Amino acid sequence: MAKIISSFFISLDGVVESPDKWHFPYWSDEMGAVVMEGMGSAAGYLMGRKLYDEWSSYWPTAEADPDAGRSLNESPKWVVSGSLEKADWNNTTIISGDVAAQIRDLKERTEGDIQMSGSATTVRWLLAHGLLDQLNLLVHPIVVGHGQRLFEDTPTHPLKLTNSVTFDTGVLNLSYVPAPA
Repeated sequence: MAKIISSFFISLDGVVESPDKWHFPYWSDEMGAVVMEGMGSAAGYLMGRKLYDEWSSYWPTAEADPDAGRSLNESPKWVVSGSLEKADWNNTTIISGDVAAQIRDLKERTEGDIQMSGSATTVRWLLAHGLLDQLNLLVHPIVVGHGQRLFEDTPTHPLKLTNSVTFDTGVLNLSYVPAPA
């Protein structure tokens, strides 16, 4: 049975939007190893429609990071969307309708980790429906001050810290699992 593992670059004030504008000064070999470890364990990738739109227009022809591109292009991808009618990116399946039942079925029939990177709205929905198994946060020592935050207008969800590492750049690598209420 698969676990759904969500990972985010996140600022101290909880911003996850547009990390390309604030995260790169903190990139390090330590962070790269964590990102590649997640990709290496991926049985596939789950995402929301907005992230699908961004990634499907970039990764099929990207040359900047061939290892990430190969992983993303060749692996199964599932996109949660009530509006997307067709997914042209290789190995992509649209999940709509009874999303919770389809994701439970996906977890049952998949071996390994179903990775997520981004898709804050989808992660909040998964957490609310008891479908998120792990939340990894790379907390950057910066206050961005504006942009979408990971948890906006979200009910209380107790989490348990399972791992924490501080990188030389000051980034905190934190892993959480849902805790009993």
